[in-house]
Amino acid sequence: MEFRKMRRTKQEISKEECFKILREEKRGVLAVIGDGGYPYAIPLNFYFDEAEEKVYFHCAKEGHKLDAIKGCDKVCFTVWNQGEQKDGDWSYYVTSVVIMGRAELVTDETVTYEKARELGRKYFPTEEEVTKELENAVKRVQMVGISIDHMTGKYVHER
Repeated sequence: MEFRKMRRTKQEISKEECFKILREEKRGVLAVIGDGGYPYAIPLNFYFDEAEEKVYFHCAKEGHKLDAIKGCDKVCFTVWNQGEQKDGDWSYYVTSVVIMGRAELVTDETVTYEKARELGRKYFPTEEEVTKELENAVKRVQMVGISIDHMTGKYVHER
């Protein structure tokens, strides 16, 4: 499949800038094809594995999100930063990243543990808290990886 090119190419950011947003930002929105063919978009925490060029997130072992992924692995994942204001301007300059990709359930327990640990390191203040959370919850967690088929990033003046 050939993906659409960005229409406003002057606002396009580089792959490296996209990766920076994916590394640093805390939340994104996952969109899947849900029940009855309706879009289902859900905010979630995530971890970006730059070496693999994959986004990882966790969910319960059952539920709407997981059912949708099992029904169709094509997803859209969007992340944006908080933006910045420039001197003398009330509006914000915001950078966003949109990924079109395929979601895959992580089935290997060792990989699940490793990716859950990396996810925890992004959000918990100490390694001890990450370990404690993993001990309590990793058996109930389904890790999902999103491989990137197409990615665009955009810098926008919201005005």
